[in-house]
Amino acid sequence: MDRRTLLASLAGGAAAFAANPHPAWAQASGTGGPGPLNLITDVPGLQVGQADDPKARTGVTVILPDTGRATCAVDVRGGGPGTRETDALNSWNLVHSVDAVVLSGGSVYGLASADGVAAWLGARKRGYGLSTQPGVPVSPIVPAAILYDLANKGDKNWGTNPPYRDLGMRAVEAASRDFKLGTAGAGYGAESGALKGGIGSASFVTKDGISVGAIVAVNSLGSPVVPGTKNFWSGPFEIGKEFGGLGASNAHVTGEDWGQAKVNPGARANTTIACIATDIDLDIDQMKRVTMMAQDGLSRAIRPIHSPFDGDVVFGLSTAKQKLKGPSADFMVARIGALAADVLSRAVARGVYEANLPPGMEGKTWRTL
Repeated sequence: MDRRTLLASLAGGAAAFAANPHPAWAQASGTGGPGPLNLITDVPGLQVGQADDPKARTGVTVILPDTGRATCAVDVRGGGPGTRETDALNSWNLVHSVDAVVLSGGSVYGLASADGVAAWLGARKRGYGLSTQPGVPVSPIVPAAILYDLANKGDKNWGTNPPYRDLGMRAVEAASRDFKLGTAGAGYGAESGALKGGIGSASFVTKDGISVGAIVAVNSLGSPVVPGTKNFWSGPFEIGKEFGGLGASNAHVTGEDWGQAKVNPGARANTTIACIATDIDLDIDQMKRVTMMAQDGLSRAIRPIHSPFDGDVVFGLSTAKQKLKGPSADFMVARIGALAADVLSRAVARGVYEANLPPGMEGKTWRTL
């Protein structure tokens, strides 16, 4: 397109928008609601599996596309991230889709959980293949992110055999539509500020059938609740009574009042890791923008967030079960990104709301505030 044609096209678009600034395709329905399970698996094409080790107080969560692969992007904002294969997700690199995403406890040891998932997938010939020669295995693409739960007084005397490869394999074998929230999987030993953290998930299905979901392991330095209250920062986005029904707080908070945040944070001792998903067919660059927008859901749910002591990471998946709708792909990306941020914010609160203390673990839960 030459410059004159481009300018004419832009002028025509501006004139159309001035005549009708709210065309039907650009209107969010204002209705819709959580999917049947209110979990990320309400997005068609996804399953989730979890495994945990009560003795070590840790665990693993796997997000698994049903059959084949899913477009994947990642957004990293924490100051102390621990990740695997995130560079492979850049749009200028070869691989734009993945075979699974792994969220794990265990800090650097937890990255081995993706080895177990990759082995499980490879044995089933699920992965990226450059060669079709007999005897040449495929290469499963399994990005992963970890959180720090090493100091929760679980038994970490594992010597040279940390449990994470086995936990990863157990988790992927357990993949299904339904899964437990709270003290489970990667959130088993997590702590959110001064409260017990955990695995949270939520979904939203629009009136016109767009599915968006999120899953998150909440292990943040910051607090998920407004200082001096039991109200979640996510309260304005709550649907029904999915995390207690208290809704938004009317409290006024001073700038340095972090409430139930951790008192003495340590580097890499925290981290909130998540995955959002949609069934709309988005390419890698579109999925990247959605994932960046979704990360702001953490900012709505936890205070403070993205500190030097957190390794916050959000993955974004497209299962491509539906094609983009309407004449403006960019608006659809904006719409899905906004929904994903809201859904991720709700998922954070659900993870903390559903968490309980595992056997022998001391501390506070949201319910004991």
